Amino acid sequence: MNAPDKLIALTEAGAPRAAGQSKFHESARAQVAGAATYIDDIPEVRGTLHAAPVCSPVAHGLLRGVDASAALAVPGVRAVIAADDIPGDTTLAAFAHDEPVFALDTVQFIGQVVALVVADDVMTARRAARLVKLNIEERPAVLSVHEAHALESYVLPPVHVQRGDAKTALKRAPHQLEGQFEVGGQEHFYLEGQVAYVLPLEQNQWWVYTSTQHPGEVQHWVSHALGLANHAVTVECRRMGGGFGGKETQAGHLAVWAAIAANKLRCPVKLRLDRDDDFMITGKRHPFAYHYRVGFDDTGLLCGLALEMLVNCGFSADLSGPVADRAIFHADNAYFLEDVAVHSYRCKTNTQSHTAFRGFGGPQGVIVIERILGDIARTLGLDPLDVRLRNLYGIKERNVTHYQMTVEDNILDPLINTLAITSGYRERREQIEAFNAQSPVIKKGLALTPVKFGISFTATLFNQAGALVHVYTDGSVQVNHGGTEMGQGLNTKVAQIVADELGVPFEKVLATASDTSKVPNASATAASSGTDLNGRAAQFAARQVRQNLAAFVAGLDGVGAGAVRFEGGQVITDKSTRRFEDVVGAAYANRIQLWSDGFYRTPKIHYDKTTLTGRPFYYFAYGAAVSEVAIDTLTGESRVLKVDILHDVGHSINPAIDIGQIEGGFIQGMGWLTTEQLVWKEQEPPELTQASAPPRGTIFSWGGPAKKLPGHLLTHAPSTYKIPATGDVPAHFKVELWPEANREDNVHGSKAVGEPPFMLAISVYEALRDAVAQAGGDALRVNAPATAEEVLRALN
Repeated sequence: MNAPDKLIALTEAGAPRAAGQSKFHESARAQVAGAATYIDDIPEVRGTLHAAPVCSPVAHGLLRGVDASAALAVPGVRAVIAADDIPGDTTLAAFAHDEPVFALDTVQFIGQVVALVVADDVMTARRAARLVKLNIEERPAVLSVHEAHALESYVLPPVHVQRGDAKTALKRAPHQLEGQFEVGGQEHFYLEGQVAYVLPLEQNQWWVYTSTQHPGEVQHWVSHALGLANHAVTVECRRMGGGFGGKETQAGHLAVWAAIAANKLRCPVKLRLDRDDDFMITGKRHPFAYHYRVGFDDTGLLCGLALEMLVNCGFSADLSGPVADRAIFHADNAYFLEDVAVHSYRCKTNTQSHTAFRGFGGPQGVIVIERILGDIARTLGLDPLDVRLRNLYGIKERNVTHYQMTVEDNILDPLINTLAITSGYRERREQIEAFNAQSPVIKKGLALTPVKFGISFTATLFNQAGALVHVYTDGSVQVNHGGTEMGQGLNTKVAQIVADELGVPFEKVLATASDTSKVPNASATAASSGTDLNGRAAQFAARQVRQNLAAFVAGLDGVGAGAVRFEGGQVITDKSTRRFEDVVGAAYANRIQLWSDGFYRTPKIHYDKTTLTGRPFYYFAYGAAVSEVAIDTLTGESRVLKVDILHDVGHSINPAIDIGQIEGGFIQGMGWLTTEQLVWKEQEPPELTQASAPPRGTIFSWGGPAKKLPGHLLTHAPSTYKIPATGDVPAHFKVELWPEANREDNVHGSKAVGEPPFMLAISVYEALRDAVAQAGGDALRVNAPATAEEVLRALN
C-alpha cells in the first residue's frame, strides 16, 4: 500500500496543504463512538407514527381488491394507506412515468407495494401489514430476459451502435469465436437500509429526512405526489450508511410513501424497511445476458465484433436506459474496436425494477470484452496479457472509441506494463503452470485486467453543481454543497479543498448536511463525480470569499490583490502578516461579504443521445489488477490468494480515502463475480403449473403463501445471500497509486475513484476461468457469479 504521508503537498512557503494529505474521514470519530446520526437516530417528534408496506406475493396479476379489516382491528393501527389517498399524481415522477406510487389495478412483481399500514410503533405496523388480504387474479409472469426478448417485452426501445462493417469484417477474419454467457445482478446491501422520516410543517410545508443520494429528486417526487410546488418540500440528508447507487432513485419511493401517509394523518410518519422487505422491494444491479461473434487474427488482434446485450430491467424503466447506454460505452473497455455492432435490448420482466449500482452498467460492459479476449488467448494458445496488450487503444492512432470520442489521456500501456513488472506477472504465470502440473486437486489461475472508465454523467445536464461557503467572524468556515455523504469521504475532500483555498487549517472547516433549501436542483451523488462537481463548486465559492478578503487587505497594505497570500492560517503580504481570524473580524467591521456561492459545470462534454455519439466523458480513469486464485476441483470452491493493484486517481486529494475506495470497490466487485448470487424462483413446468395453480381471484397476504410462487426472490437475507466477509480478503492485497496528475483541468489534478476500481475485480473472474481451463475444464461455461456450483459445472 502507498504510504499516504509521502504524498503531503506543501504551499510555496512550505506550509502543509490539506489536499494531498490523508486526513481522517470527517465523521470517523463519531462513527466509531456511535455518535454519528443516521435517519433512524433522529429523535422522533411527539406523535410520530410508523409505517410498514403491504406487498404483492404474486409476480403478475390483476388486483381485484384489498381487505384491510383484520389489520385495522389490531390495537395501535391508525390507518391503511393506498392509492386513493394520494393527493397528487398516482404515478411517480420518474422520467419514464411508468411506475405507480402504489399498485393500482395490476401487480407486476413479488414485493410491489400495494398499501401501507400505519401504527403507533414499527412492530405493530409490520405485523398488521401481514394481515392485509389481497384479491389477485394471477396472470402469466415473464421472469427471464430470453423470454422477454422473444416476446419483445421492453421497458424502453432497443438501441444499436455500430462502427464500420462488423458483418463483413467477421467473414474476412482468419479466426472466429461465438459464445454466450450471463452475468447476475447484485444486492446493494448497504448497512443502513432504506428509510424516510417525514414531518408536516406549517402552511402545508414538509420536511423530509431521507437516506438518499439525490435529495433534489426526492423533493421533486414528494411534491409531485402531494400536488405541491417543489419549494414546499425540504429534503435533508446528513449522511447515509452506504448507498452504492441503491439510493439514487429508490430512496424516493420511501419518502413518497411516508409523505402520503403523513399528509393523510397530519402527523409525522417514519418508514424504515427491514432487511427482508428491503431485498424484496428494491431493485438490484441489472443482470445481463450476452451473445457475441468475434473475429481475430493469429496474434489475437480483434478484426470484428457483433455483440448482443439483453438487459434485465425489471418491471419499469427506472435508470435502465442510461445504465444500458453506459454498458454500450464500456463494451470496449481498454481496447480499440474497429468494426463493431452492439445491440442493446432493455427487457421488461416481472421482477424488482433494477437500478443504479456502482459502475452503473460499466462493469456489465467491461466484463464481456475481457471475457472475449481471454477466450481468444486460450484458442490461440497465447498469454491473455499479450492479447490484451495487442488490442489496447493507441496514442495517435487507433484512439477513437466506437461512440466517436477520442481517447486523449491514454496511460494504459505504461500502467499495465508497470504492474506486470512490479507484480511479477510473467514469473508467477510460469510458477503457477509448474504448480498445477504437480497438484492433482488444487489448481491455480492468474489474470491481469485493466479498466478505462469514463467520468461524467452521460446525461450532460446533470454535470453541474453548486455550493455555499460561509466564513464566520471567529475565522471558522462552513461549507454546504449539493452532494451527499455515504461514507465515501466526499465531505472530507470538500473540506480539504475549501481549507486550501482559504489557507486555513482543515480543522477550521465544517461540511454540513445536504439540504435542498440551501443548494437547489443538485444532481445525484453518482457517476463517481461527487468531488469533481461539488469540490470544484465549493472551491469557486471559497475563492470568491478569498478574493473579497484579498481586496480588503490589499487596500490596507497598499499592494495588489494578487500579492496577498493565504496559507497556514495567516494572510500574508510583503508588508504584514495577520491571522486569518483577525482579517475576517476586520473585514466584517468594514462590511465585507464573508460568504459566497459557487457554481461549476463540466466543460468539453457533449453527447447525442439518439446516436450515442459524442464526448460524454470529461476524462477517463485507468487502472489494472493482477489476481491469483485457487480452485478445488472436487468441490468447485475457490479462494483469492493475491491481488496487486495499480490505479490512477490523478493527484490524490486524500490518499487514505482513495486507497480505501479502491480496496472496497475491488472487494465489492469480487463479491458480484464470486458469491453474490440472486436467485428468483423459476416458472414450474406447465403440467405442474396447471395442477398447482391457485384459482382465479385468489386471496393472498404478504405473510404468505407458505409455498413461494414463481418470481419470488429466494435469496432475500444474509442467510442465503453471501457478500464477502473479512475472511475473503486476500492475505496479499497491495494497492499502489499511479503518480501522474489528471491531464484535464480537474480540481487539484485529481480523478474520480468511487466506481472504476470495482471493475478491477474482473481480474478475479478471469483468473477463475484460467484455473478452470488449466484444470481441463471448459472456461466458456463459467457464468458470473462464479460460485462453487458454477465452477464445478464447468469442470465437469
